Amino acid sequence: MKTHQPVHQQHLRESSWTLEEAEEQLDNPLTTKEGWARFVHHRPRPPQSGQDGIDDEARIDYLSELVMVNTPIIAEVTACARRLVMLNRRQVSARRGLIVTGIPGTGKTTAITALGRIHELAVRRRQPAGSPERLPVIYITVPPAATPRMVAVEFARFVGLPVTRSANLTDVVNAVCVTAVRLHVELVLVDEIHNISLATRAGAEVSDQLKYFAERLPATFVYAGVDVERAGLFSGPRGRQIASRFTTIPTTAFAYGTAEQRAEWRALIASLESTLPLAQHVTGTLTALPDYLHQRTNGMIGSLSHLIRGAAIDAILDGSEKITKAHLGAIRLDHAAETRPTSTGNTKRARVRGASA
Repeated sequence: MKTHQPVHQQHLRESSWTLEEAEEQLDNPLTTKEGWARFVHHRPRPPQSGQDGIDDEARIDYLSELVMVNTPIIAEVTACARRLVMLNRRQVSARRGLIVTGIPGTGKTTAITALGRIHELAVRRRQPAGSPERLPVIYITVPPAATPRMVAVEFARFVGLPVTRSANLTDVVNAVCVTAVRLHVELVLVDEIHNISLATRAGAEVSDQLKYFAERLPATFVYAGVDVERAGLFSGPRGRQIASRFTTIPTTAFAYGTAEQRAEWRALIASLESTLPLAQHVTGTLTALPDYLHQRTNGMIGSLSHLIRGAAIDAILDGSEKITKAHLGAIRLDHAAETRPTSTGNTKRARVRGASA
């Protein structure tokens, strides 16, 4: 077993985050323009081999980041949303939007943030040097037990507007809309939309507030949430209006029944395997275990990423520098993955003990 030096400033400079970036990340989450800009322009870099201990910590730091890989759902969400942005370009009202919905762990947030990054980079590539400041994308999350003012404040915080306690809702909304139009916002991403319940007065008012923003801003709105149909987002007069204006894209676990589905699953495994900074790992080791990996994760991309990255960290810590089936079997996954019934109807084993490479 290797011994590791504590993380320090030299390590942070050699990892994928600088010391300054790591400190800024704490103060500026993704729901601020500073945090969003860092996300858009940051690319995780596999650390170079270096001094023992520092190199190991740098690689573990790299593995702790969720490296984004292209998936069919990201491709579909991106294609659909960017088409809507173009269709909405000259619309004065009743713009069309998109809702990404599904069970937890199927990549909803990953898909809409990937969309936002792709769109913003495309806009900035077309932006002439020296042109006025632009903010192509806004990303917010709906707080639990949200009120219209809370949502408006989320918008204000993202665009960098200070909000005092004495500021009323109308003032905050107007300031946000004026600023967003000035900054040429084209895409608004609203995550955790399932926190809105149209069955409650507060939820209905939040829905109305988002609709008002959508009417005021010349932008395409994209929502993401857990099983929004079951959450009642399409219920009642408000829900029917949402249903008539928004396209829905469901996110699901990766299916494994057909040859094409199995090929997509292996391609996802290969993408994740290609990011591993392990000295002795042989590419193709994990793609040779598609059945096992699907059984362990039931095709959930979040569970698969956690499983592979966790096994890679263990391979660094024990000095083997390669992932074996024993490494994979030692990783505990989320409760849903560990207790999900198998195709035979039995609850699957939490871990595969004593598995060999």
